[in-house]
Amino acid sequence: MAHLALSAARRWAQAPLALRIAVIYLVARLVTTGFFLVAASLSTSLSRFGADAGLLDFVVGWDAQWYWLVAENGYPADLPLTESGDVAENAWAFMPVFAYAAKALGFIFGSWGAGALVLSLVAGYLACLALHRLLRDRIGGSAATWAVVFFATGPLAAMFQVGYAETLFLLLLFLALDATTRRRYGRLYLLIPVMAFTRPGILAFALFLGLHGIVRWFRRREDPLAGREVAHIVALGALAVATGFGWQLIAGLVTGDPGAYLATELAWRRHWIVGGVEGFIPFEGWVQASQFWFGQWGLPTWGGPLALVLLVVAAGAALLSSPQVRAVGSDLRLWSASYLLYLLAVFFPQSSTFRLLLPLSPLWGAVAVPRSRWWRLGVLAACLLGQWLWIFPMYALGNTFWQVP
Repeated sequence: MAHLALSAARRWAQAPLALRIAVIYLVARLVTTGFFLVAASLSTSLSRFGADAGLLDFVVGWDAQWYWLVAENGYPADLPLTESGDVAENAWAFMPVFAYAAKALGFIFGSWGAGALVLSLVAGYLACLALHRLLRDRIGGSAATWAVVFFATGPLAAMFQVGYAETLFLLLLFLALDATTRRRYGRLYLLIPVMAFTRPGILAFALFLGLHGIVRWFRRREDPLAGREVAHIVALGALAVATGFGWQLIAGLVTGDPGAYLATELAWRRHWIVGGVEGFIPFEGWVQASQFWFGQWGLPTWGGPLALVLLVVAAGAALLSSPQVRAVGSDLRLWSASYLLYLLAVFFPQSSTFRLLLPLSPLWGAVAVPRSRWWRLGVLAACLLGQWLWIFPMYALGNTFWQVP
């Protein structure tokens, strides 16, 4: 028996990487499908999906409906308004690349939903390959493979199988981070614009490029920095900033309202803030949300901002001093810090918060660094439990304000 196990392990190690990742990914998707099937069987008439929910209903549920609307009807030239005269929720909050790419695939597979599912699944597999490539030179092949396992089975693994732009954005992000860390800056001239119109977050990448350039400047003696590389970093940072504000400009030109995009994003926030929201102020969302949630939990609202400060300090300390996090390299730590700062500046934390943390997925490498078998199996078990604890309320229930993925 031991001989057979050793032989199987040897054959697994000798198999092509793409095949090993494919097996991991396929098993992970079968597990998620099983969770979805159980969630569908537990769905009732009180759920958003009804008592006869099916897998395709989940694929095109929640925000996928907005991407489908974009693919079918485009973007409104006139912003819809609520009875109070505020801008209502509308399609301008959802960027076009995923919507139209899924539509193109839909011509082949029969429907937009089928195209969206295929796009998410294929992009997810390629993202797993890209994540392994991004991490293996830093933490080793074995740890990088475990990072892929955690990524593919993690609490938000449902995103690999629904009509959201997340997996496509993650694929582009991992490729962009890999290009940056390998000094292949030319690839970013294509990746940055596509990322910018796939999902919000490119401004965080602009900040990352700036920090990357600063670090390279201070380390130029041990890591030579050529003049053409300086030019690339500056130009790419400018490109990321320009495309980051590009969607706001397009929305303003089409609707005739320069604040159309921000007003659209704030339409979702108004559901959470008593008295509404006057306008966008950077970093205000987290303060408001911390007070809101502490009030919901019956805690003093002044404790919310205090807890927020402690959370920021803890995240900063982990990025700076944790040996496991340091193992993934300075560039991935800079990206993580940039993205966290971006979220802190622009986001209002609510039930979608965990989904919006997916761009921090390179940090799975830090989780995979400890080589203890029991640690890794324990993390895997926690991932699977977390996956069910995400799918059940969001898809089997989906009937209250905190059950929106």
